[in-house]
Amino acid sequence: MTGQGWGLVGAPNARDLGGLVGADGRRVRLGQLIRTPALGRLTDEDLPVLAKVGPACVLDLRDATEITVAPQDRLPGEPRVVRLPVHDPAHPVFTYVAAVLLGHDLDAYAELARRGTAGAMAAIYRWFVTGESARVGFAEAVRLAAQPENLPLLYHCSAGKDRTGWLTVILLTALGVDEAAIRADYLRNNEMTDSLRAVIVEAMRRRSPGLDVDAVLPVLEVRPEYLDAGYAEVRRVHGSFDAYLRDGLGLTDSDLRALRAQLLE
Repeated sequence: MTGQGWGLVGAPNARDLGGLVGADGRRVRLGQLIRTPALGRLTDEDLPVLAKVGPACVLDLRDATEITVAPQDRLPGEPRVVRLPVHDPAHPVFTYVAAVLLGHDLDAYAELARRGTAGAMAAIYRWFVTGESARVGFAEAVRLAAQPENLPLLYHCSAGKDRTGWLTVILLTALGVDEAAIRADYLRNNEMTDSLRAVIVEAMRRRSPGLDVDAVLPVLEVRPEYLDAGYAEVRRVHGSFDAYLRDGLGLTDSDLRALRAQLLE
């Protein structure tokens, strides 16, 4: 159950980050860091697959407004659930993504589409670096992952690609995984969700014959330029990722040592 995903019907981009090579050639431990989308669409057949992992803690990065309108997460066992909302109502992309995933009317987002959803997505990644709730939420998420009682840790947002993706960048960088491997994991989302994207777009076309697909696809995909925007903001504000971990997120040497001790073989 590593790397390429588990074939979960209701969470096609769910995957174990175990096996990636981190600091000093040590690998990320299998079955300890699990990234997924929201789990409200898991099928009955999906549940025993996830139960094999047996997450001790489930971290939800969504805001209460997103959780309320989505199907309730289906979770095996009784994991501790922690909510660390990384959300800014000033960025309509968050609600746009939720609206697309849930099949809601998109008329209210016509202006966002006109201005360019791809550009708005890149702006979100810059906000991940500087936004207050982003810095607080991502920092606390790293501390959770460094505590053995929270492992295996499963974490997700709505689509499991942007907030979940940037938290994965943070965790893997802190574990010493190189940027090429981090980027490859990030971009894997598109191939893992290809069929789901096609279903969503086709359903939206039926509901809205005049749909501008080019305005919708940027929020259903991950793109290199989104990740580049986040990395560039890290360099602009902090100079290096190491400084971002320490100054931007307030992580101490002790925090980072504990993370590696728990998650590297």
